[in-house]
Amino acid sequence: MYKKITTDVLVAGAGLAGITAALQAALEGARVCLVSRGRICAGSSFYPGTWGLGLIGPESPEDESDLEETILSVGEKMADPAMVHTLVSGIADGIEFLEQLGVTLKKAANKNEKEFIPCFDHKTRAWNGLEKAGAEGIFKEKLAQLQVMTLEKTVLLELLQKEKAVCGALVKRDGEVFEIHSKAVILATGGMGGLFQYNLNTADVRGTGQYLALKAGAGLVNLEFIQMMPGYLKPAPKTIYNEKVFKYSIFQTPEKILFEDWNREEKEKCMEIRSTHGPFTTRLPSAAIDKEIFGQFLENPEGVKLTYKESLRKNQPEFVKTYFQWLESEKHLTIEDPVWLGIFAHASNGGIRIDTDAKTGVPGLYACGEASGMMHGADRMGGLSTANCLVFGRIAGRSAAAYSKEIKQSLSDSCAIPDFYLVPKAGDYLEEIKKLNFRSAMILRNQENSEKALKRLEEIQEEIRREERMADCEEISVQQAAENMDLRAALLVSQVLHKAILQRKESRGPHFRTDYPEKNPAFDQIRQCVLKNETLESELFPV
Repeated sequence: MYKKITTDVLVAGAGLAGITAALQAALEGARVCLVSRGRICAGSSFYPGTWGLGLIGPESPEDESDLEETILSVGEKMADPAMVHTLVSGIADGIEFLEQLGVTLKKAANKNEKEFIPCFDHKTRAWNGLEKAGAEGIFKEKLAQLQVMTLEKTVLLELLQKEKAVCGALVKRDGEVFEIHSKAVILATGGMGGLFQYNLNTADVRGTGQYLALKAGAGLVNLEFIQMMPGYLKPAPKTIYNEKVFKYSIFQTPEKILFEDWNREEKEKCMEIRSTHGPFTTRLPSAAIDKEIFGQFLENPEGVKLTYKESLRKNQPEFVKTYFQWLESEKHLTIEDPVWLGIFAHASNGGIRIDTDAKTGVPGLYACGEASGMMHGADRMGGLSTANCLVFGRIAGRSAAAYSKEIKQSLSDSCAIPDFYLVPKAGDYLEEIKKLNFRSAMILRNQENSEKALKRLEEIQEEIRREERMADCEEISVQQAAENMDLRAALLVSQVLHKAILQRKESRGPHFRTDYPEKNPAFDQIRQCVLKNETLESELFPV
């Protein structure tokens, strides 16, 4: 028998999406419990390796249709138009919501500078910078005012279900295990970057929400579309490189200066384009730059040396100047310091399939933020991840609160609590899977590598079945619980990822296959993964 907590809405994840969902549900009158693997105000929203949290939106009501069309174009038919419309039409209200809370939004002094054009966009938008340090205090204060129960350093082990409806969760915290009986659950656990050896994410972004949703009966979409981008290996590891300085950058290996043998005109064109977007994409000729840097990184784990041209020191646009000021203040690096780069997994453009009400199709289960999909396509425009957290976070909170009012009592009182199984070498297996994904599911993908990866994942699955043993949740540590949870999520979600790679026999957005280097109109379809049976086998089919 474990300790019990009863609430109306349980929110898993305490980044911007989870906090927004929890606040909105509480404002709707629901009792709310917010569970976080780390601290409150964590996840990708509060990632310490980036200089800011950009938020874009339409400049006016008339600009909404252009923004929608641009998102759909950039998404290459992998975004749902209804979801895009819901996202764009809700941004202004989301910004107002933040301002009413008292969150300070930084405005651009020179907003017409081309550096303020969002990643993959063709024009400037209404740009806002979320000042994370100030926002954190405000969010925590508001959560306390609305009497939201917060559980930090807490691992979500299982979702509880009765008659296919989600009705709570089993969680581990310190030396205690809690059954949280709730009428609705919102998954805001972030993306899948942590499934890769090199990633620009906090340690709690591991695809666990996608895993739990899949097990509960929800679908996953667009998992193959993962943002990959340059980041620092040293000094200041896992710091995001500012793409706006690509055209001022010099990249070197011990043997050569990269791109020196390119045609000068072609090189300048590619570098100019590459300076307009952070993540890798196959849509643009600048793709060749990322492929070269990643290829060098594969050969040499020390990475590629980065220094800057003299021209950058003499004239820095506002956006670039802000970056270097942050870099010196937070990372103690100046424009004179060389750094070594690699290509890292970053954000997920796909995730748990939701609709315009943030419903997953499983009664009582909702999702929002980077854990969810359908509102972004193959590529995602810069500043829309923050917008997604705000818009669908509020929608999820509102929907879950309304659903909880319809349920007379929690169904979890009559749920069977699942057994917990411990894998002794969970951490070792997890590291192997992360290395496997880095080698096979980053920029250079192909059939041979993914088939080898799937074979090894199946072998690991069999080894785990032989080694696992039933354990008392109260007697294991939080770290052990987290490692075992992460391993099971990594194993299943990685299998789905490689199956998605194999099915998409083309190159589109950040999904590049060396054996199918061109985009193919035959694959103009979003593909969904679901579980087929209790053995957790999965299948993919077009939505």
